[in-house]
Amino acid sequence: MHAWPPVFRPNFAFSGSYPHLSLFDSLKGAKIELPVRDPMTIYVCGITPYDATHIGHAATYLTFDLVHRYLLAAGHRVVFLENVTDIDDPLFERARRDGVKWKTLVDDQLRLFTSDMTNLRVLPPIELTSVTEAMEEIIAFVASLVAEGLTYSLGSELYLDARRVTDFGDLPLSIESAIAIFRERGGDPDRSGKRHPLDPVLWRPSAEDEPRWSTPFGEGRPGWHVECNAIARKIVEAASQNSLSLQGGGGDLIFPHHYMTELQSRARYDQPFSQVFAHAGMVKYQGEKMSKSLGNLVFVSKLLEDGVHPMAIRIALISGHYREEREWSDVLLGVGEKLVDDLLSLLSRELIPEYDYLISEIITSLADDLDTPRVLVLLQDYILRAMHDTQPSKNPGDLSRFLDAVLGVTL
Repeated sequence: MHAWPPVFRPNFAFSGSYPHLSLFDSLKGAKIELPVRDPMTIYVCGITPYDATHIGHAATYLTFDLVHRYLLAAGHRVVFLENVTDIDDPLFERARRDGVKWKTLVDDQLRLFTSDMTNLRVLPPIELTSVTEAMEEIIAFVASLVAEGLTYSLGSELYLDARRVTDFGDLPLSIESAIAIFRERGGDPDRSGKRHPLDPVLWRPSAEDEPRWSTPFGEGRPGWHVECNAIARKIVEAASQNSLSLQGGGGDLIFPHHYMTELQSRARYDQPFSQVFAHAGMVKYQGEKMSKSLGNLVFVSKLLEDGVHPMAIRIALISGHYREEREWSDVLLGVGEKLVDDLLSLLSRELIPEYDYLISEIITSLADDLDTPRVLVLLQDYILRAMHDTQPSKNPGDLSRFLDAVLGVTL
């Protein structure tokens, strides 16, 4: 499917160099330099479209938009792919609850999502690929695991035999915690007959009102984790690479989802799914994790309807470090609104103080695991300096273009 419309990225003058981008790898538990390849292949897990974009979603996509923008500014060729999980239990449950067809729900929510991404000036992926669109590749991926003897059937379900995969058991948490989280997030560790509690389902029968596909291993639909393996593989193969440069998503995907995509990649190709796994922290509201189940969602579209400047939302969300859990509040939004006002005032002047050093320090901060809190401090300090500078000497044009191209802040 088509992504949202292209977002203009202006050129700006900068004679300095761009350090290698370092990110915290959630599975390795360490900050590492993102290996440079041509192209840089990035895959970000997209939305399950049964609720419009909330602030937690936006925080994740802004994180990887900054990665995307930094790599482009540094001169790299980037292939960025994002999926849409339009086959998933929570989606079907919501459609039943609301008395609508699941496809109607998907289409309505995707329209909202793409509108929100456009307003927040998130660079679109080369393609927004839904699970239903990639079903041929998904079925082929599962069939290859069957052919390799890495699966087993239990009732009408098909499972990966995880113990047959090299490095299975190298979990990012204790086995007890893994089983508990797997249970909470759609897994079935307690099912009798499974060879290991963490074996992920690859194919399952569909309920009467769910879509289904005929395959050699039964009629039904895919399991959650295998969908991303098949979708992401096409950009890896198109780039003649063995794995992605970067797999990204929200922190709730570290386990089981991204662990399982890594496991299934090693099972099929004896290669890691990605060289780096990076994750954005959860966003809380009124002291609770922001989630659909709790009903404490703050929607981007509602904030925009209320007249909030989209750049105020963007700035508010990057004011905290992407890996940390953050609390959304009116105070935080106020920080974004004030900086928008201050930047508008600054950039409307004919001349402002010299800012080459500012651009250089912002680039250095972004290269260090996207240190956006420091970026905003640098901007606030510069604005304060500009207010008292009696001999401004530089046209603000290049600073405005830099903020647009690299931070995505358009004023």
